[in-house]
Amino acid sequence: MALTLLDPKTALVVIDLQNGIVAMPTAEPTAPIVQRAAALAEAFRRHRRPVVLVNVAGGAPGRAEQARRLGDIPAGWTDLVPELNRQPSDHIVTKHSWGAFTATDLHDYLKAQGVTQLVIAGVSTSIGVETTARQAYELGFNVTLAVDAMTDLRPEAHANSLARIFPRLGETGTTAQIIALLDGGAAS
Repeated sequence: MALTLLDPKTALVVIDLQNGIVAMPTAEPTAPIVQRAAALAEAFRRHRRPVVLVNVAGGAPGRAEQARRLGDIPAGWTDLVPELNRQPSDHIVTKHSWGAFTATDLHDYLKAQGVTQLVIAGVSTSIGVETTARQAYELGFNVTLAVDAMTDLRPEAHANSLARIFPRLGETGTTAQIIALLDGGAAS
């Protein structure tokens, strides 16, 4: 489904754009991903819409064949990248699992703000972004995915989320299209 509109109460949720994650090798270079996410954050702030910045500081405790344990996290690993220009009005969520809604205050915060739609960006497409989008969809939020403001550790996982999963969870669009809608224009 092509990007059609943004609800009057739309929030931006940026997933895991933090020092430790953006330093990992990804399918697409992270610098342009960070730049586009920062542009989205500035546009949302300019329009006085909620900005949620999410970082990850651990992993779920369950057993898995490909479990990835963070162990001792180096100093600064969880710090959000400075390009996001964190503001006092931004809501910060620290998660310990893939999805930003699990065991956090995100749902309560969004409901208190009257939010009905989320624009989601970040890393990694098939894990943090996709899980958060699935949770948002299941919780009844309209979901928009900023496809040029996300990447993954694996190109095939990124491509799968974009082609097969995201169209079932919401609408997809580029950073420019989303900002155009925020500014009152068309998504073209």
